[in-house]
Amino acid sequence: MKIAVCPGSFDPVTKGHLDIIMRTAKMFDRVIVVVAQNPNKPASCFTVTERVDMLIRSTSHIPNVIIDTHDGLIAEYARDHGAVAIVKGLRAVSDFEYEFQQALINKKFNPELETVFVTANAEYMFLSSSIVKQICALGRDISEFVPEEICDDVINRIGCKG
Repeated sequence: MKIAVCPGSFDPVTKGHLDIIMRTAKMFDRVIVVVAQNPNKPASCFTVTERVDMLIRSTSHIPNVIIDTHDGLIAEYARDHGAVAIVKGLRAVSDFEYEFQQALINKKFNPELETVFVTANAEYMFLSSSIVKQICALGRDISEFVPEEICDDVINRIGCKG
């Protein structure tokens, strides 16, 4: 069984994230979406438990996807769970520079692990959790940016209109 890990902060999960997860699920037998704490990102809007719940609801239609959390090295998590690859979505060249550096570090800690880069679909190239939160905070409609299953969660937390 080929297992892939899709790590991220998912604060909140966006339709861009969901697109990468769905496409990854077509390539691998099992996909473990891992909610990670990123110390380089500002404080999260949603708790880890809330993000896990939102991901479970947003991916319930994808049978080979499971959701988990981890606060250590993702390369070690992947090894411990039998994953052969980490899958990362890329929106822009700037994403690649950071993710390439991470891939090299992960290879040091887990030489058997591959990193697969999946480019974002054009309609999601601009989309990030930060942008969604900013748009929502300005009172604009975010329904086209986040899965329907979690739209109200984001609206209720940030205080925007649906």
